[in-house]
Amino acid sequence: MVVGTQKERLYLDVCTLCRPFDDQTVMRIRLETDAYYLILQSIQNGRYEMITSPVHVKEIEAIEDVHERMELMVLLNRFGLRPVCDLLKVRKRAEQLYLLKFGVADAAHVAFAEETADVFISCDDKLLKKCRKNGVNVLSLNPVEFCVRENLR
Repeated sequence: MVVGTQKERLYLDVCTLCRPFDDQTVMRIRLETDAYYLILQSIQNGRYEMITSPVHVKEIEAIEDVHERMELMVLLNRFGLRPVCDLLKVRKRAEQLYLLKFGVADAAHVAFAEETADVFISCDDKLLKKCRKNGVNVLSLNPVEFCVRENLR
């Protein structure tokens, strides 16, 4: 957890950032998209800070849809903060998480979130379950859970 900051720092993984581009006819996806927009609005209003990492950039650069890729890069550049952190420590932690069966990108996202954020937000149920099971050092929630917790409307 980040100590000494006034605003909570949120680390949204790429599956969360991409939620508006998913099939909005599925109720769960629509709810998570609405929650994502509430979170984004609160970031834009200065209530929270959005943390980004090199992992975000790498993953987003691999998105085939040009419109989606460009929109996400603009979002990261406009609202994302890139805090200074110990990259060696993050890498070692990501390697530990990988050994616990986290995927490579997931391990890197979680390791960065542990080092730089107060809350890690993901739409990936399996990833959130792994975070909770393995006691990661950052509160891990899906967007809807976060909005309920924070009473965002």
